[in-house]
Amino acid sequence: MHLDDTIVAIATPAGRGGIGVVRIAGAEAKQIAAPMLRLRHPLEAGRAVFGELIEPETGERIDEVVATCFASPHSYTTDDIVEISAHGSPVVLRHVVELALARGARLAEPGEFTMRAFLNGRIDLTQAEAVRDLIDSQTLFQAKVAAQQLDGALAKRLQPIKIELVQLIATMEAGVDFAEDDVSVLPGKEIQKRIASVQAPLQQLRSSFAYGKMVHEGLTLAIVGRPNVGKSSLFNCLVERERAIVTATPGTTRDLVSETVAIGGIPVRLIDTAGIRAAHDEAESIGIKKSYEALADADLVLVVRDAAQPEHAEDAALLEKVSGRNSLQVLNKADLNPAARNGSGALRTSAITGEGIPELRAEILKHVAGEAGSQQESGFLTNVRHQRLVDDSLQALEAASAAARNNTPHEMILLDLYHALRPLDSITGETTADDILNLIFSSFCIGK
Repeated sequence: MHLDDTIVAIATPAGRGGIGVVRIAGAEAKQIAAPMLRLRHPLEAGRAVFGELIEPETGERIDEVVATCFASPHSYTTDDIVEISAHGSPVVLRHVVELALARGARLAEPGEFTMRAFLNGRIDLTQAEAVRDLIDSQTLFQAKVAAQQLDGALAKRLQPIKIELVQLIATMEAGVDFAEDDVSVLPGKEIQKRIASVQAPLQQLRSSFAYGKMVHEGLTLAIVGRPNVGKSSLFNCLVERERAIVTATPGTTRDLVSETVAIGGIPVRLIDTAGIRAAHDEAESIGIKKSYEALADADLVLVVRDAAQPEHAEDAALLEKVSGRNSLQVLNKADLNPAARNGSGALRTSAITGEGIPELRAEILKHVAGEAGSQQESGFLTNVRHQRLVDDSLQALEAASAAARNNTPHEMILLDLYHALRPLDSITGETTADDILNLIFSSFCIGK
């Protein structure tokens, strides 16, 4: 990737639309764009100018456009940028790109605009990854979390941890390098104390990953139970539309039915399964097998029982099967037996009257996010790369603390402390290898 090149790409999604945008970035952006534009006013930084897209050789009009110029270094990539907003015809947008290529621009690689912003120091790596997360958001809450990361929330949370670690390293380096000048050497207990003050907030950050991963990736919830206990009706209540077929005949659902909904801002993939019982035919047998597979793969299992019926042996067997799993029990059809009480902690619900449905949503969110999920501070870990790097740093800090307890020479303790610092630098991109950068940015769309 050559940062001196002027690059071009369509910045809006593929397909037809009211508006389409072509972005040109680099030192030659204005010169490349000028011959294809007939504007009412000269291009100025920070100003949108109405005009026409023309054939450079003939001056023939192709479309009406709005051209916007961003001058270096006050742009997304810190380069000069010209964005041409035309009507969203794929033919017109491709032609704009072809005209730019003919005048010396190069087609941008996936994520190259954002990679330039990172390499030019406008954003750090956590912010660059947040751009991708913001584009991929399925819920408003995911978008808000990504916006926090884009604002540098994770880097800001890491900064005081890194400062404290660097100060410890500097103090120990001074003690090693200038021992003959009576520079004090930290005793082992003081080193352990200062390492612990770095470990504590880092471990707290590490513990945020379980919730952050759920926010970032969502989870799968399987609704299981015997036939005719109201699984599909509950599924429809949670989806808020008639997605699954509901009849009074037991065994209506033969295959898995899935839908993704937002619960507390977290994407939850709901799976309605076939009723679990001794199969009556081959089709039902296959459906029940798929139910067990969905149960095994789910992050959370919702076990539904019938409040109007006494507990069946198959209910007990199913509860035994999910024992030890992240699961919820629901006593459905509560409207048919208002006097029924349940001592197992199951939620009473009715898909007909809506009783218990808000409480069920709240309980699902509680199981997903934990008690403190909704109170998580900004700047939590949302992807595996960050989590592994924090783990590496914590392991190195633990090794340094053990070395200090054993009165190991400070030069060796310093090696562990540097090993703890490098993963933290890699989170923000200060010491990240080129191949990892390429892997991260290759997952971006072209034009971003």
